[in-house]
Amino acid sequence: MATLYRQVEVSTGEGKFGQKVSVGPHQLVADEAEGDGGDDRGPSPHEFLMMGLGACTSMTVKVYAERKGIPLRSVDVKVRGRRDEAEGFVVELELSLSGDLDEAAREQLLRIAGKCPVHRTLTRGAKIATRLV
Repeated sequence: MATLYRQVEVSTGEGKFGQKVSVGPHQLVADEAEGDGGDDRGPSPHEFLMMGLGACTSMTVKVYAERKGIPLRSVDVKVRGRRDEAEGFVVELELSLSGDLDEAAREQLLRIAGKCPVHRTLTRGAKIATRLV
């Protein structure tokens, strides 16, 4: 079964790299950091990607714990990314779990974190079809 997501619309914004981004009722701004030539008015495209991974990871772990009756109180995710000439784009994800969790539950939730849909998309790859209109 296919899942259809809301359309994302992006148009030129202010400054060298600024972009206006909208999805559904949400209005966002994308830019590059000042050190990369932007005005830092919003997250960079790679930072949006990392936000998606962090949010999806936290959601997946929380929902799984609820479904399995694991006493998880909260999930905190930190995502860092870097470009490496040899390795390409490298993502480091730190998962912090709080609750009355034994080591087996912690390991189970760590394993589930790697199964979030965004993680799978990034590791398996995505098909992108680009066309002019």
